[in-house]
Amino acid sequence: MSNKRDPFKLDPVDLRLLGQLQGDARITNVALAESANLSPAPCLRRVRDLESAGVIRGYVTLLDPEAVGLNVSVFIQVSLEKQVGSALRTFEETIGGYPEVMECYLMTGDSDYLLRVVASDLKALQSFIVDRLACIPNVANIRSSMALKEVKYKTALPIGLA
Repeated sequence: MSNKRDPFKLDPVDLRLLGQLQGDARITNVALAESANLSPAPCLRRVRDLESAGVIRGYVTLLDPEAVGLNVSVFIQVSLEKQVGSALRTFEETIGGYPEVMECYLMTGDSDYLLRVVASDLKALQSFIVDRLACIPNVANIRSSMALKEVKYKTALPIGLA
C-alpha cells in the first residue's frame, strides 16, 4: 500500500498550508510548518506533493499596474464569425502571445471570449484593439468596457468553501 496521498483529496492540513501560501508565498518552511502544526520535513514534503500534483501551479510577485505604467484596465468581449474548433484554436493561440492580455475566458452567452487587458494609455489600447485584436482571423465583433475603479481584486481562492 502506498503512503502517497491522493492529490485531489485535500485534507484540513493541506488546506491550512494552501491558505497560508496564498497569503504569503515567501513564508519560510519553518513558519509554514508551525502554522499547520507540522515539523518542517513533513511540511516541505506536503508542499512538494501539492506542487507535483498541480494543486500549486506556481509562485508569483503581484505588481501594482499603475506603478509600472499600466494605467488602463479594460474588459473586452470578442465574438467570432464561426465557433468551430480551428477558429477557436487560432484565436486562443494568438491571444496567448499577447502580453497585455492578462486573462482570457471562453464564454457562454452573447460573446465567445472575455478578455482582461491592460495598457499604458488609450492610444496603446486603441493600437492593441485595431492593429492586433481586430486582425485575428474570424473576429466578428469587439466590445470593450473600461474599468473606472478597481473595487475588489484578489488572487487567493476561497479554498475552505468546497
